[in-house]
Amino acid sequence: MKEQTLALIKPCAIAKHYQGLIIHDILEAGFEIKAMKMLHLTTEEARAFYVVHKEKDFYEPLIKFMTSGSIIALILEKQNAIADYRQLMGKTDPKSALEGTLRKKYAVNTRHNAVHGSDSLENAKKEIAFFF
Repeated sequence: MKEQTLALIKPCAIAKHYQGLIIHDILEAGFEIKAMKMLHLTTEEARAFYVVHKEKDFYEPLIKFMTSGSIIALILEKQNAIADYRQLMGKTDPKSALEGTLRKKYAVNTRHNAVHGSDSLENAKKEIAFFF
C-alpha cells in the first residue's frame, strides 16, 4: 500500500537554486509528487508548525530561518514513503550524511539542512494537513 509524506525544501536550498535538483532526485528515487506549492511562512505559521520544539534552544533560530525566504511544500507518495524519504534526506548533519543523500549534496549545516520530511505516519498526516 502506498503512503504519503510531507517534504519541505527549505529557504537555504531555494536561495542556492537547488529546488530543481532536489525535485529531480526525489523523482529519480521513485516518488510521485501528488501536490506542490511554494510559499513564504509567516512567523505565526512557523511557530505553529514547529510548536513541538518550542522549549528547545534552537526554536527561535529555527523560526527565524524558516521565515527568511520561500519554501516548497510537497506531498510525496510511494510504498514506504516516510522511511524511504528519510533515507533519501540523510542525517540532519550533512557532515555525517551518506553520499548521495539530499543533505550531503545540498545542506550547509545542521540548521540549514535543505529539506524536511515527516518522521511518522501520524506526523505525515498532521503536516500534510497543515500545508494542504
